Amino acid sequence: MLNQLIEFLTSPSQGWSLLTYPFLVTFVFFYAVYLLVGMRRREVMICYVVAFSLFFSFKANGALMSLLPLSAVVSWYMTRRMLNSTNHRKWWLWATVVVDLAPLLYYKYTNFLIEIVNEVLSTNFSPLSLILPIGLSFYTFQTISYSIDVYRGNFSGDSTLLEYLFYITFFPLLMAGPITRAGTLIPQLRSEPADRKSPTLVYTGLWLIILGVLKKALVADYIAEYNNWVFDDPMAYSGFENVMSLFGYSLQIYCDFSGYSDVSIGTAALMGFRLKENFRFPYQSLNLTEFWHRWHIALSTWFRDYLYIPLGGNRKGELRTYVNNFVTMVVAGLWHGASWMFVIWGAMHGVGLVVHKALRKPLKQLPDRFWVRALAWTVTFGYLLLTWIFFRSPTWDSAKAMCHQIIYDFDWAYLVPFVKARPMWTLLTFGGLLFQAIRQRHADRLRNAFVRSPWIVKLLLFLIVVQLVVNFSQDSVRPFIYAQF
Repeated sequence: MLNQLIEFLTSPSQGWSLLTYPFLVTFVFFYAVYLLVGMRRREVMICYVVAFSLFFSFKANGALMSLLPLSAVVSWYMTRRMLNSTNHRKWWLWATVVVDLAPLLYYKYTNFLIEIVNEVLSTNFSPLSLILPIGLSFYTFQTISYSIDVYRGNFSGDSTLLEYLFYITFFPLLMAGPITRAGTLIPQLRSEPADRKSPTLVYTGLWLIILGVLKKALVADYIAEYNNWVFDDPMAYSGFENVMSLFGYSLQIYCDFSGYSDVSIGTAALMGFRLKENFRFPYQSLNLTEFWHRWHIALSTWFRDYLYIPLGGNRKGELRTYVNNFVTMVVAGLWHGASWMFVIWGAMHGVGLVVHKALRKPLKQLPDRFWVRALAWTVTFGYLLLTWIFFRSPTWDSAKAMCHQIIYDFDWAYLVPFVKARPMWTLLTFGGLLFQAIRQRHADRLRNAFVRSPWIVKLLLFLIVVQLVVNFSQDSVRPFIYAQF
Protein backbone atom coordinates (compact mmCIF):
# COMPACT_ATOMS: atom_id res chain seq x y z
CA MET A 1 0.00 0.00 0.00
CA LEU A 2 2.77 2.40 0.96
CA ASN A 3 4.72 1.57 -2.20
CA GLN A 4 1.64 2.24 -4.33
CA LEU A 5 1.14 5.60 -2.63
CA ILE A 6 4.77 6.56 -3.19
CA GLU A 7 4.55 5.52 -6.82
CA PHE A 8 1.39 7.60 -7.27
CA LEU A 9 2.98 10.66 -5.69
CA THR A 10 6.22 10.39 -7.68
CA SER A 11 4.99 9.28 -11.13
CA PRO A 12 3.22 11.33 -13.82
CA SER A 13 -0.10 9.98 -15.04
CA GLN A 14 -1.14 9.83 -18.68
CA GLY A 15 -4.53 11.42 -19.27
CA TRP A 16 -4.55 13.13 -15.86
CA SER A 17 -7.36 15.70 -15.64
CA LEU A 18 -10.13 16.99 -13.40
CA LEU A 19 -12.36 14.08 -14.41
CA THR A 20 -10.06 11.10 -13.92
CA TYR A 21 -10.83 8.84 -10.99
CA PRO A 22 -7.35 9.20 -9.42
CA PHE A 23 -7.81 12.99 -9.38
CA LEU A 24 -11.30 12.76 -7.90
CA VAL A 25 -10.03 10.58 -5.06
CA THR A 26 -7.06 12.87 -4.52
CA PHE A 27 -9.29 15.94 -4.56
CA VAL A 28 -11.48 14.51 -1.80
CA PHE A 29 -8.46 14.35 0.53
CA PHE A 30 -7.20 17.74 -0.65
CA TYR A 31 -10.61 19.36 -0.12
CA ALA A 32 -11.03 17.90 3.36
CA VAL A 33 -7.73 19.43 4.46
CA TYR A 34 -8.59 22.65 2.63
CA LEU A 35 -11.81 23.01 4.63
CA LEU A 36 -10.13 22.18 7.92
CA VAL A 37 -7.00 24.31 7.54
CA GLY A 38 -6.95 26.34 4.36
CA MET A 39 -10.17 28.26 4.98
CA ARG A 40 -8.89 29.62 8.30
CA ARG A 41 -5.67 31.39 7.42
CA ARG A 42 -5.03 33.05 4.08
CA GLU A 43 -1.28 32.42 3.93
CA VAL A 44 -1.68 28.75 4.82
CA MET A 45 -4.39 28.36 2.19
CA ILE A 46 -2.25 29.96 -0.53
CA CYS A 47 0.77 27.76 0.22
CA TYR A 48 -1.38 24.66 0.39
CA VAL A 49 -3.15 25.31 -2.93
CA VAL A 50 0.09 26.27 -4.71
CA ALA A 51 1.72 23.04 -3.53
CA PHE A 52 -1.25 20.98 -4.72
CA SER A 53 -1.34 22.86 -8.03
CA LEU A 54 2.32 22.08 -8.66
CA PHE A 55 1.60 18.45 -7.84
CA PHE A 56 -1.32 18.55 -10.29
CA SER A 57 1.01 19.94 -12.96
CA PHE A 58 3.59 17.26 -12.23
CA LYS A 59 1.02 14.49 -12.64
CA ALA A 60 0.01 15.94 -16.01
CA ASN A 61 3.46 16.89 -17.35
CA GLY A 62 6.16 15.07 -15.44
CA ALA A 63 9.50 16.90 -15.46
CA LEU A 64 8.14 19.50 -17.89
CA MET A 65 6.08 20.90 -15.01
CA SER A 66 9.22 22.82 -14.01
CA LEU A 67 8.38 25.28 -16.80
CA LEU A 68 5.34 26.42 -14.83
CA PRO A 69 6.99 27.75 -11.64
CA LEU A 70 10.03 28.93 -13.60
CA SER A 71 7.88 30.94 -16.02
CA ALA A 72 5.86 32.34 -13.14
CA VAL A 73 8.89 33.49 -11.13
CA VAL A 74 10.64 35.06 -14.14
CA SER A 75 7.48 36.81 -15.35
CA TRP A 76 6.66 38.14 -11.87
CA TYR A 77 10.20 39.49 -11.41
CA MET A 78 10.30 41.17 -14.83
CA THR A 79 6.87 42.71 -14.33
CA ARG A 80 8.04 44.17 -11.02
CA ARG A 81 11.08 45.62 -12.75
CA MET A 82 8.80 47.12 -15.40
CA LEU A 83 6.56 48.60 -12.73
CA ASN A 84 9.50 50.22 -10.94
CA SER A 85 11.14 51.47 -14.13
CA THR A 86 10.78 55.16 -14.98
CA ASN A 87 12.25 55.46 -18.48
CA HIS A 88 12.09 51.98 -19.96
CA ARG A 89 8.69 50.61 -18.98
CA LYS A 90 7.70 49.78 -22.55
CA TRP A 91 10.98 47.96 -23.18
CA TRP A 92 10.49 45.94 -20.01
CA LEU A 93 6.95 45.07 -21.12
CA TRP A 94 8.14 43.83 -24.52
CA ALA A 95 10.96 41.88 -22.91
CA THR A 96 8.52 40.26 -20.46
CA VAL A 97 6.07 39.30 -23.21
CA VAL A 98 8.87 37.82 -25.33
CA VAL A 99 10.20 35.79 -22.39
CA ASP A 100 6.67 34.62 -21.55
CA LEU A 101 6.06 33.55 -25.16
CA ALA A 102 9.43 31.84 -25.67
CA PRO A 103 8.51 28.39 -24.21
CA LEU A 104 5.18 28.39 -26.08
CA LEU A 105 6.80 29.31 -29.38
CA TYR A 106 9.51 26.68 -28.92
CA TYR A 107 7.37 23.73 -27.86
CA LYS A 108 4.33 24.46 -30.00
CA TYR A 109 5.62 26.05 -33.21
CA THR A 110 9.22 24.92 -33.79
CA ASN A 111 8.26 21.94 -35.94
CA PHE A 112 5.65 23.99 -37.80
CA LEU A 113 8.36 26.53 -38.65
CA ILE A 114 10.68 23.72 -39.77
CA GLU A 115 7.89 22.42 -42.02
CA ILE A 116 7.45 25.86 -43.59
CA VAL A 117 11.19 26.25 -44.15
CA ASN A 118 11.36 22.82 -45.78
CA GLU A 119 8.48 23.69 -48.12
CA VAL A 120 9.76 27.16 -49.07
CA LEU A 121 13.46 26.39 -49.37
CA SER A 122 13.17 22.71 -50.41
CA THR A 123 15.27 21.65 -47.43
CA ASN A 124 14.87 18.48 -45.41
CA PHE A 125 15.39 19.50 -41.78
CA SER A 126 14.06 16.81 -39.47
CA PRO A 127 11.36 17.74 -36.93
CA LEU A 128 12.38 17.80 -33.28
CA SER A 129 11.02 15.37 -30.72
CA LEU A 130 9.03 17.86 -28.67
CA ILE A 131 6.19 17.24 -26.25
CA LEU A 132 3.86 20.19 -25.67
CA PRO A 133 3.43 20.70 -21.91
CA ILE A 134 -0.25 20.50 -21.00
CA GLY A 135 -1.69 23.90 -20.12
CA LEU A 136 1.26 25.87 -21.52
CA SER A 137 -0.90 27.98 -23.85
CA PHE A 138 -3.32 28.89 -21.08
CA TYR A 139 -0.92 29.91 -18.34
CA THR A 140 1.26 31.75 -20.87
CA PHE A 141 -1.71 33.92 -21.79
CA GLN A 142 -2.34 34.58 -18.10
CA THR A 143 1.24 35.72 -17.50
CA ILE A 144 1.03 38.02 -20.54
CA SER A 145 -2.32 39.49 -19.53
CA TYR A 146 -0.97 40.21 -16.03
CA SER A 147 2.06 42.11 -17.35
CA ILE A 148 0.00 44.12 -19.85
CA ASP A 149 -2.69 44.94 -17.28
CA VAL A 150 -0.02 46.18 -14.87
CA TYR A 151 1.56 48.27 -17.65
CA ARG A 152 -1.81 49.80 -18.58
CA GLY A 153 -2.70 50.50 -14.96
CA ASN A 154 -5.66 48.11 -15.04
CA PHE A 155 -4.12 46.14 -12.17
CA SER A 156 -1.92 47.39 -9.37
CA GLY A 157 0.96 44.94 -9.86
CA ASP A 158 1.66 44.79 -6.12
CA SER A 159 1.04 41.05 -5.93
CA THR A 160 3.51 39.09 -3.83
CA LEU A 161 5.33 36.22 -5.47
CA LEU A 162 3.18 33.77 -3.52
CA GLU A 163 -0.05 35.42 -4.71
CA TYR A 164 1.23 35.41 -8.26
CA LEU A 165 2.16 31.73 -8.05
CA PHE A 166 -1.35 30.99 -6.84
CA TYR A 167 -2.82 32.93 -9.78
CA ILE A 168 -0.66 31.26 -12.44
CA THR A 169 -0.67 27.72 -11.06
CA PHE A 170 -4.30 27.50 -9.80
CA PHE A 171 -5.05 23.88 -10.71
CA PRO A 172 -8.70 24.19 -11.84
CA LEU A 173 -7.49 26.56 -14.59
CA LEU A 174 -4.22 24.87 -15.36
CA MET A 175 -5.09 22.28 -17.98
CA ALA A 176 -7.50 24.11 -20.30
CA GLY A 177 -8.47 27.39 -18.71
CA PRO A 178 -10.67 29.32 -18.82
CA ILE A 179 -8.07 32.08 -19.13
CA THR A 180 -8.60 34.23 -16.06
CA ARG A 181 -7.41 37.79 -15.45
CA ALA A 182 -5.53 38.74 -12.32
CA GLY A 183 -8.22 41.30 -11.53
CA THR A 184 -10.74 38.48 -11.19
CA LEU A 185 -8.79 36.06 -9.01
CA ILE A 186 -6.22 37.92 -6.91
CA PRO A 187 -8.67 40.35 -5.19
CA GLN A 188 -10.68 37.30 -4.05
CA LEU A 189 -7.46 35.72 -2.84
CA ARG A 190 -6.84 38.76 -0.64
CA SER A 191 -10.25 38.58 1.01
CA GLU A 192 -10.67 36.94 4.37
CA PRO A 193 -11.22 33.16 4.24
CA ALA A 194 -14.59 33.61 5.96
CA ASP A 195 -15.76 35.74 3.02
CA ARG A 196 -15.49 32.71 0.73
CA LYS A 197 -17.68 30.47 2.91
CA SER A 198 -20.85 30.79 0.88
CA PRO A 199 -23.20 27.76 0.74
CA THR A 200 -24.82 29.22 -2.39
CA LEU A 201 -21.43 29.41 -4.12
CA VAL A 202 -20.55 25.84 -3.08
CA TYR A 203 -23.87 24.44 -4.32
CA THR A 204 -23.54 26.42 -7.53
CA GLY A 205 -20.11 24.85 -7.96
CA LEU A 206 -21.58 21.40 -7.41
CA TRP A 207 -24.27 22.14 -10.02
CA LEU A 208 -21.64 23.20 -12.55
CA ILE A 209 -19.59 20.07 -11.86
CA ILE A 210 -22.66 17.88 -12.44
CA LEU A 211 -23.38 19.71 -15.71
CA GLY A 212 -19.76 19.45 -16.78
CA VAL A 213 -19.61 15.73 -16.07
CA LEU A 214 -22.80 15.17 -18.08
CA LYS A 215 -21.49 17.19 -21.02
CA LYS A 216 -18.01 15.73 -21.10
CA ALA A 217 -18.07 12.20 -19.72
CA LEU A 218 -21.50 11.24 -21.03
CA VAL A 219 -22.35 13.19 -24.20
CA ALA A 220 -18.99 14.23 -25.66
CA ASP A 221 -17.18 10.96 -24.98
CA TYR A 222 -20.05 8.80 -26.19
CA ILE A 223 -20.59 10.53 -29.53
CA ALA A 224 -16.84 11.00 -30.14
CA GLU A 225 -16.22 7.44 -31.30
CA TYR A 226 -18.42 7.65 -34.39
CA ASN A 227 -17.22 11.18 -35.16
CA ASN A 228 -13.61 9.98 -35.08
CA TRP A 229 -14.33 7.10 -37.47
CA VAL A 230 -15.75 9.43 -40.10
CA PHE A 231 -13.20 12.23 -39.80
CA ASP A 232 -10.33 9.74 -39.96
CA ASP A 233 -11.62 8.28 -43.25
CA PRO A 234 -14.42 10.37 -44.83
CA MET A 235 -14.36 8.46 -48.12
CA ALA A 236 -15.39 5.25 -46.34
CA TYR A 237 -18.74 6.80 -45.44
CA SER A 238 -21.64 8.26 -47.40
CA GLY A 239 -22.31 11.97 -47.64
CA PHE A 240 -25.20 11.60 -45.19
CA GLU A 241 -22.96 9.88 -42.65
CA ASN A 242 -20.38 12.62 -43.09
CA VAL A 243 -23.02 15.25 -42.37
CA MET A 244 -24.10 13.37 -39.26
CA SER A 245 -20.52 13.28 -37.99
CA LEU A 246 -20.30 17.01 -38.60
CA PHE A 247 -23.37 17.64 -36.46
CA GLY A 248 -21.91 15.25 -33.92
CA TYR A 249 -18.56 17.02 -33.78
CA SER A 250 -20.19 20.43 -33.41
CA LEU A 251 -21.85 19.14 -30.24
CA GLN A 252 -18.83 17.11 -29.15
CA ILE A 253 -16.42 20.03 -29.09
CA TYR A 254 -18.97 22.22 -27.34
CA CYS A 255 -19.75 19.63 -24.66
CA ASP A 256 -16.07 18.70 -24.30
CA PHE A 257 -14.78 22.22 -23.75
CA SER A 258 -17.78 23.83 -22.04
CA GLY A 259 -17.98 20.71 -19.88
CA TYR A 260 -14.38 21.18 -18.78
CA SER A 261 -15.03 24.88 -18.17
CA ASP A 262 -18.05 24.02 -16.00
CA VAL A 263 -16.01 21.53 -13.96
CA SER A 264 -13.15 24.02 -13.64
CA ILE A 265 -15.38 26.92 -12.59
CA GLY A 266 -17.35 24.60 -10.31
CA THR A 267 -14.20 23.26 -8.61
CA ALA A 268 -13.02 26.83 -7.98
CA ALA A 269 -16.47 27.64 -6.55
CA LEU A 270 -16.18 24.75 -4.10
CA MET A 271 -13.02 26.46 -2.87
CA GLY A 272 -14.79 29.83 -2.58
CA PHE A 273 -13.62 31.51 -5.80
CA ARG A 274 -15.98 33.02 -8.38
CA LEU A 275 -14.77 32.71 -11.98
CA LYS A 276 -16.46 34.13 -15.05
CA GLU A 277 -18.52 31.95 -17.38
CA ASN A 278 -16.81 30.76 -20.55
CA PHE A 279 -19.76 29.67 -22.72
CA ARG A 280 -23.22 31.18 -23.11
CA PHE A 281 -25.27 28.94 -25.43
CA PRO A 282 -23.11 29.80 -28.48
CA TYR A 283 -25.20 27.88 -31.01
CA GLN A 284 -28.06 30.32 -30.47
CA SER A 285 -26.00 32.97 -32.28
CA LEU A 286 -27.54 34.77 -35.27
CA ASN A 287 -24.15 35.90 -36.63
CA LEU A 288 -20.43 35.21 -36.13
CA THR A 289 -19.88 38.35 -34.06
CA GLU A 290 -22.48 37.13 -31.57
CA PHE A 291 -20.96 33.65 -31.68
CA TRP A 292 -17.61 34.96 -30.46
CA HIS A 293 -19.39 36.78 -27.64
CA ARG A 294 -20.77 33.43 -26.52
CA TRP A 295 -18.03 30.87 -27.42
CA HIS A 296 -14.82 30.51 -25.40
CA ILE A 297 -15.45 33.96 -23.95
CA ALA A 298 -12.17 34.01 -22.04
CA LEU A 299 -10.14 33.51 -25.23
CA SER A 300 -12.16 35.84 -27.45
CA THR A 301 -11.97 38.69 -24.92
CA TRP A 302 -8.23 38.02 -24.47
CA PHE A 303 -7.58 38.42 -28.19
CA ARG A 304 -9.87 41.45 -28.28
CA ASP A 305 -8.07 43.24 -25.43
CA TYR A 306 -4.46 42.22 -26.14
CA LEU A 307 -4.33 41.92 -29.94
CA TYR A 308 -7.35 43.41 -31.75
CA ILE A 309 -7.46 46.69 -29.81
CA PRO A 310 -3.64 47.22 -29.86
CA LEU A 311 -3.75 46.67 -33.64
CA GLY A 312 -6.15 49.61 -33.82
CA GLY A 313 -9.48 47.88 -33.30
CA ASN A 314 -12.18 49.82 -35.09
CA ARG A 315 -10.57 53.22 -34.48
CA LYS A 316 -8.59 53.55 -37.72
CA GLY A 317 -11.20 53.32 -40.41
CA GLU A 318 -13.35 50.65 -41.97
CA LEU A 319 -10.67 48.89 -44.01
CA ARG A 320 -8.28 48.73 -41.05
CA THR A 321 -11.08 47.30 -38.90
CA TYR A 322 -11.58 44.48 -41.40
CA VAL A 323 -7.85 43.77 -41.52
CA ASN A 324 -7.60 43.76 -37.71
CA ASN A 325 -10.52 41.33 -37.44
CA PHE A 326 -8.99 39.01 -39.99
CA VAL A 327 -5.49 39.07 -38.49
CA THR A 328 -6.86 38.49 -34.99
CA MET A 329 -8.81 35.42 -36.07
CA VAL A 330 -5.88 33.96 -38.01
CA VAL A 331 -3.70 34.30 -34.91
CA ALA A 332 -6.49 32.78 -32.82
CA GLY A 333 -6.60 29.86 -35.23
CA LEU A 334 -2.85 29.40 -35.01
CA TRP A 335 -3.09 29.52 -31.20
CA HIS A 336 -5.21 26.37 -31.35
CA GLY A 337 -2.43 24.40 -33.00
CA ALA A 338 0.64 24.51 -35.23
CA SER A 339 -1.17 23.39 -38.37
CA TRP A 340 -2.35 24.97 -41.60
CA MET A 341 -5.80 23.53 -40.86
CA PHE A 342 -6.12 25.78 -37.80
CA VAL A 343 -4.89 28.73 -39.85
CA ILE A 344 -7.59 28.01 -42.44
CA TRP A 345 -10.20 27.70 -39.69
CA GLY A 346 -9.15 31.05 -38.22
CA ALA A 347 -9.09 32.68 -41.66
CA MET A 348 -12.62 31.42 -42.35
CA HIS A 349 -13.84 33.00 -39.14
CA GLY A 350 -11.95 36.16 -40.00
CA VAL A 351 -13.63 36.35 -43.40
CA GLY A 352 -17.01 35.62 -41.81
CA LEU A 353 -16.58 38.44 -39.28
CA VAL A 354 -15.48 40.85 -42.01
CA VAL A 355 -18.50 40.00 -44.17
CA HIS A 356 -20.86 40.43 -41.24
CA LYS A 357 -19.38 43.81 -40.33
CA ALA A 358 -19.47 44.95 -43.96
CA LEU A 359 -23.16 44.03 -44.22
CA ARG A 360 -24.14 45.27 -40.78
CA LYS A 361 -26.00 48.39 -42.00
CA PRO A 362 -28.22 46.65 -44.59
CA LEU A 363 -28.81 43.76 -42.15
CA LYS A 364 -30.13 46.21 -39.56
CA GLN A 365 -32.78 47.30 -42.06
CA LEU A 366 -34.33 43.83 -42.08
CA PRO A 367 -37.49 43.46 -39.97
CA ASP A 368 -37.19 41.74 -36.60
CA ARG A 369 -39.35 38.81 -37.61
CA PHE A 370 -39.16 35.12 -36.85
CA TRP A 371 -38.32 34.15 -40.43
CA VAL A 372 -35.46 36.67 -40.50
CA ARG A 373 -33.99 35.32 -37.25
CA ALA A 374 -34.48 31.76 -38.46
CA LEU A 375 -32.66 32.50 -41.70
CA ALA A 376 -29.84 34.29 -39.85
CA TRP A 377 -29.47 31.35 -37.47
CA THR A 378 -29.46 28.82 -40.33
CA VAL A 379 -26.76 30.70 -42.25
CA THR A 380 -24.64 31.17 -39.11
CA PHE A 381 -24.90 27.59 -37.89
CA GLY A 382 -24.34 26.23 -41.40
CA TYR A 383 -21.16 28.29 -41.71
CA LEU A 384 -19.99 27.11 -38.29
CA LEU A 385 -20.48 23.50 -39.39
CA LEU A 386 -18.37 24.21 -42.48
CA THR A 387 -15.55 25.71 -40.39
CA TRP A 388 -15.56 22.70 -38.03
CA ILE A 389 -14.61 20.50 -40.99
CA PHE A 390 -11.25 22.27 -41.25
CA PHE A 391 -10.80 22.53 -37.49
CA ARG A 392 -11.21 18.79 -36.96
CA SER A 393 -9.81 17.28 -40.17
CA PRO A 394 -6.18 16.15 -39.75
CA THR A 395 -5.18 17.19 -43.30
CA TRP A 396 -6.33 19.32 -46.20
CA ASP A 397 -6.97 16.17 -48.25
CA SER A 398 -9.18 14.80 -45.49
CA ALA A 399 -11.20 18.03 -45.36
CA LYS A 400 -11.60 18.00 -49.15
CA ALA A 401 -12.71 14.37 -49.05
CA MET A 402 -15.41 15.17 -46.49
CA CYS A 403 -16.66 18.13 -48.53
CA HIS A 404 -16.68 15.93 -51.64
CA GLN A 405 -18.74 13.24 -49.95
CA ILE A 406 -21.24 15.74 -48.58
CA ILE A 407 -21.71 17.47 -51.95
CA TYR A 408 -21.67 14.51 -54.32
CA ASP A 409 -22.73 11.50 -52.22
CA PHE A 410 -25.54 12.82 -50.02
CA ASP A 411 -28.75 10.79 -50.00
CA TRP A 412 -31.70 11.06 -47.60
CA ALA A 413 -32.28 7.33 -48.07
CA TYR A 414 -29.60 6.77 -45.38
CA LEU A 415 -31.69 8.53 -42.72
CA VAL A 416 -33.83 5.64 -41.46
CA PRO A 417 -31.05 2.99 -41.55
CA PHE A 418 -28.72 5.42 -39.77
CA VAL A 419 -31.18 6.11 -36.95
CA LYS A 420 -31.90 2.39 -36.56
CA ALA A 421 -28.18 1.58 -36.44
CA ARG A 422 -27.25 4.40 -34.01
CA PRO A 423 -30.34 5.37 -32.01
CA MET A 424 -28.51 6.49 -28.86
CA TRP A 425 -25.93 8.51 -30.81
CA THR A 426 -28.76 10.22 -32.72
CA LEU A 427 -30.70 10.93 -29.51
CA LEU A 428 -27.69 12.38 -27.67
CA THR A 429 -26.47 14.44 -30.63
CA PHE A 430 -29.71 16.05 -31.72
CA GLY A 431 -31.14 16.16 -28.21
CA GLY A 432 -27.98 17.99 -27.14
CA LEU A 433 -28.21 20.43 -30.04
CA LEU A 434 -31.89 21.09 -29.30
CA PHE A 435 -30.95 21.74 -25.65
CA GLN A 436 -28.90 24.67 -26.97
CA ALA A 437 -32.20 26.46 -27.62
CA ILE A 438 -32.84 26.84 -23.89
CA ARG A 439 -32.89 30.47 -22.74
CA GLN A 440 -30.42 31.74 -20.17
CA ARG A 441 -33.18 32.61 -17.71
CA HIS A 442 -34.45 29.04 -17.81
CA ALA A 443 -30.95 27.70 -17.21
CA ASP A 444 -30.60 30.08 -14.25
CA ARG A 445 -33.91 28.84 -12.82
CA LEU A 446 -32.71 25.23 -13.00
CA ARG A 447 -29.48 26.16 -11.23
CA ASN A 448 -31.30 28.13 -8.53
CA ALA A 449 -33.77 25.27 -7.99
CA PHE A 450 -30.84 22.90 -7.45
CA VAL A 451 -29.15 25.33 -5.04
CA ARG A 452 -32.35 25.62 -2.97
CA SER A 453 -33.16 21.89 -3.04
CA PRO A 454 -32.66 19.65 0.04
CA TRP A 455 -29.33 17.89 0.37
CA ILE A 456 -30.93 14.52 -0.37
CA VAL A 457 -32.07 15.78 -3.78
CA LYS A 458 -28.57 17.02 -4.54
CA LEU A 459 -27.09 13.66 -3.52
CA LEU A 460 -29.58 11.67 -5.60
CA LEU A 461 -28.98 13.82 -8.68
CA PHE A 462 -25.22 13.42 -8.28
CA LEU A 463 -25.54 9.64 -7.94
CA ILE A 464 -27.81 9.46 -11.00
CA VAL A 465 -25.26 11.37 -13.06
CA VAL A 466 -22.44 9.12 -11.88
CA GLN A 467 -24.48 6.03 -12.79
CA LEU A 468 -25.27 7.42 -16.24
CA VAL A 469 -21.62 8.14 -16.86
CA VAL A 470 -20.68 4.62 -15.80
CA ASN A 471 -23.31 3.12 -18.10
CA PHE A 472 -22.36 5.20 -21.13
CA SER A 473 -18.62 5.51 -20.60
CA GLN A 474 -16.30 4.29 -23.34
CA ASP A 475 -13.88 2.47 -20.99
CA SER A 476 -12.51 5.73 -19.60
CA VAL A 477 -12.78 9.49 -19.88
CA ARG A 478 -11.15 10.68 -23.09
CA PRO A 479 -8.58 13.48 -22.93
CA PHE A 480 -10.08 16.96 -23.20
CA ILE A 481 -9.91 18.29 -26.75
CA TYR A 482 -8.60 21.67 -25.64
CA ALA A 483 -5.89 20.17 -23.43
CA GLN A 484 -3.82 19.71 -26.59
CA PHE A 485 -3.99 23.41 -27.40
